[in-house]
Amino acid sequence: MKRYVIERHIPGVGSLSQSQYKELAATSNGAVAKLAGAIQWVHSYITADHTFCIYLAASDESVREHSRLAGFPITRVHEAVTVIDPLTAFP
Repeated sequence: MKRYVIERHIPGVGSLSQSQYKELAATSNGAVAKLAGAIQWVHSYITADHTFCIYLAASDESVREHSRLAGFPITRVHEAVTVIDPLTAFP
C-alpha cells in the first residue's frame, strides 16, 4: 500500500463539536469497510477550514472512491514518497 495525504477544504470544520467529529469518523469508517481492504484511514489533522487526512491505499483511485462513498470533498491528493522524523538524522 502507498501512503497518501488528502487535503479537504471544508469551511468551518475546525469549529465542529465532538459529536460531529464522531459522526464524520463513523462515516469514514463505513466507507473504509465498503472498500474491503483497499484503503486504511490512519488519522486526520483538523485546521480551521481544512482537514489533512493520512490514508494507506492501493491507489489514488481507492482514495477517491472512499471520498465518494463518504461524501467528503477532495481538494488535493498527494502521494507521500517517504516519511522522515527526528530519528532520520541518526544512523
